[in-house]
Amino acid sequence: MAPTVNNLSVVLFIFISFLSSTLSIILKYPAIVNFGDSNSDTVDAMDMPFLNPYLDSLGLPNFKKGCNFAAAGSTILPANPTSVSPFSFDLQISQFIRFKSRALELLAKTGRRYEKYLPPSDYYAKGLYLIDIGQNDIAGAFYSKTLDQVLASIPSTLETFEAGLKRLYEEGARNFWIHNTGPLGCLAQNIAKFGTDSTKLDEFGCVSSHNQAAKLFNLQLHALSNKFQAQFPDSNVTYIDIFSIKSNLIANYSQYGFENPIMVCCGIGGAPLNYDSRISCGQTEVLDGTTVTAKACNDSSEYIIWDGIHYTEAANHFVSDQILTGKYSDPAFSDEMPFVLSIKL
Repeated sequence: MAPTVNNLSVVLFIFISFLSSTLSIILKYPAIVNFGDSNSDTVDAMDMPFLNPYLDSLGLPNFKKGCNFAAAGSTILPANPTSVSPFSFDLQISQFIRFKSRALELLAKTGRRYEKYLPPSDYYAKGLYLIDIGQNDIAGAFYSKTLDQVLASIPSTLETFEAGLKRLYEEGARNFWIHNTGPLGCLAQNIAKFGTDSTKLDEFGCVSSHNQAAKLFNLQLHALSNKFQAQFPDSNVTYIDIFSIKSNLIANYSQYGFENPIMVCCGIGGAPLNYDSRISCGQTEVLDGTTVTAKACNDSSEYIIWDGIHYTEAANHFVSDQILTGKYSDPAFSDEMPFVLSIKL
């Protein structure tokens, strides 16, 4: 059996082979509330079921350990008629507020009947609020804006993000885990669209403009996180530098056991990208008069990029391992360790 802090703890296991030992990492929060887009983690590495999506509530999901409000294609800014997803950050927060209100109402009315399905009232202050969003705001803006216009739009986008954080704080949230955005210019979707001119690519084959925008977004997001922490000293804000982790992985891919830094595992077209925007992973379409299927590669562990937008499971494992070292977080985990480490020989 894995060690636990208490019977209400959420346990995050990262098993590392080290001298025939098992290192288990215990996350000291009773519940997780997740916001974001398709890059966000539904805590599948934890010793608990996947976080049930909020819209799964028509069935009989278990929200005892938290709830997932993230949705693919979501943005910080409000959705518009051309948006991939209607579930913007603000709407996800509204869903959370509705969830919290209804959950507390049910617990108050029904006594112990739903206790095993719903979080108790103190979980909202003690839980961890994971946020990974912003990639789609930046990447999507390039379809209608110049680089200068994209850069100029970042402050207003982050004002919306900050307003969302304050709404969560007002609802009792105190523990925030905020991911910055990765190197968007290294995703095949963006390279195929905006990198046809080789002078616009960096030494790794990534689109320079997109990475420049991601860096500025992250710089301002970091400043916002520090500002929020200072403004609300009873909160705990942890900023995670995903950009540095993923950039290091792409720049030194062979050192970490990967064969392809930007080529897609599940796609079509072959080298250098194996990506075609007209067909998604797993789909069969007629392209240029020929029926084709975008199939997965034989060994996804050799690839960093899965489908041109998302990372492979192997790459995500690398990212999570790097996060847990603490050196990519502010504050560093060594300053205030949010984990209990236990080594079983």
